[in-house]
Amino acid sequence: MKKTLLEFLLKGPAHAPIRDILKDLDPKIRHEHIDERIKTIWEELEHMRLAQKDILNYMTDPDWVSPDWPAGYWPESKENRSENEWQVTVSGFRKDLEYIGNFISTNNIDLNKPIPHVKQHTYLREILLIIDHNAYHSGKIVLIRKYFANWPG
Repeated sequence: MKKTLLEFLLKGPAHAPIRDILKDLDPKIRHEHIDERIKTIWEELEHMRLAQKDILNYMTDPDWVSPDWPAGYWPESKENRSENEWQVTVSGFRKDLEYIGNFISTNNIDLNKPIPHVKQHTYLREILLIIDHNAYHSGKIVLIRKYFANWPG
């Protein structure tokens, strides 16, 4: 089961993995809005990073307190973000995704048992939540790239 989880988490067999979704992304469209109701690519990715970090901490830190919804899970809209902000988002997302992969593959835990400090949820549930959430928002990033004619497919 762990091998399958890692495949879906890191490789996206039913969709493009995040590394491919961000590959050759035109920096000019990272912060462009299709319209005011639709988030930008950076906002989608930063939301993914924040949510993934929360779930990771929820699984591993008994003292973790999740942020308020929705404010703690979505960045404030801002016209132009710096290159550094973009890099912090990308590297933070990738680092946490790698950590989760290592957590799955190196810990001798029963994924079906409740998380000791949580009780009502299992590791499997939380990992599937990350996979599902990342897939959903990755698809939104692909659609935004397609709208701006910046998707190779």
